[in-house]
Amino acid sequence: MYLPIMPPFLPAPLTLIYVSGAAEILGGIGVLFTATRRPAAFGLILLLILVFPANIHSAMHGATIAGWNVPPWLLWCRLALQPLLIAWVYIAGWKGRQPPR
Repeated sequence: MYLPIMPPFLPAPLTLIYVSGAAEILGGIGVLFTATRRPAAFGLILLLILVFPANIHSAMHGATIAGWNVPPWLLWCRLALQPLLIAWVYIAGWKGRQPPR
């Protein structure tokens, strides 16, 4: 499903999709636990930054996902959403509840 939005200059796009998916799952699990919350939040923020070129590529060239042509306005909205997602992860994972000192 994500293969069509991968920029052509990236090597091994399918591998990158699997690696980013695994990182997303591990980061989601990591923010659940106080001991790993900050490193997981950092990793998720890094992941959101690293997938941004694929979002730019899909906004500029269009995307068909599961046989559905995604409207261009929706792809551009996705770009605007990226900083908000980063802020959300920062607030929830980095600035969230910390263990008592």
